[in-house]
Amino acid sequence: MSAINDGIEAGGETPPASVKVWDPFVRVFHWSLVGLFLLAYATGDEIENVHIAAGYTIAGLLALRIAWGFVGPRNARFSDFVRSPRAVLAYMRDVALLRAPRYLGHNPAGGTMVVALIVTLIVTCSTGYMMTTGTFWGAKWVEEMHEAFANLTIGLVVVHVLGVLLASFEHSENLVKAMITGRKRAS
Repeated sequence: MSAINDGIEAGGETPPASVKVWDPFVRVFHWSLVGLFLLAYATGDEIENVHIAAGYTIAGLLALRIAWGFVGPRNARFSDFVRSPRAVLAYMRDVALLRAPRYLGHNPAGGTMVVALIVTLIVTCSTGYMMTTGTFWGAKWVEEMHEAFANLTIGLVVVHVLGVLLASFEHSENLVKAMITGRKRAS
């Protein structure tokens, strides 16, 4: 999706005050993932059954989100928000100069973050599953990789939240509210 421009639509009509951006699946996925990851991270070795159940649920959510990234509505599709490294770097330069264009869906940095979080969570879930198998039971490197990717995910979440706050400030809109309501201002 290209950047949003202020203005009057063709025919001289004023655009609507807000538009639907995030469909219910994306919103439920997002907030469920937040809660489940926090639950899994908090329980770790302490409450193993809860930790494992949260991990399997996260893996199922990721599978659904990946499928939705190909068949869901426009703003949910990877083709709408996955950009080239050059486009992401150019966008990040514009962010640093406080002149980044506003996007209705994910901006190039946000799209990159979506992919990075999906990848780190897939590795975290995969290594978590591996630790329950006979082949990798007790394999220290698998446990260390699992913990490293869980911690990397926490780091990415922090960067994600900071990016959401910065974009909300820069474009004078509440992106957290948009992920709850599914709507953003039209221009």
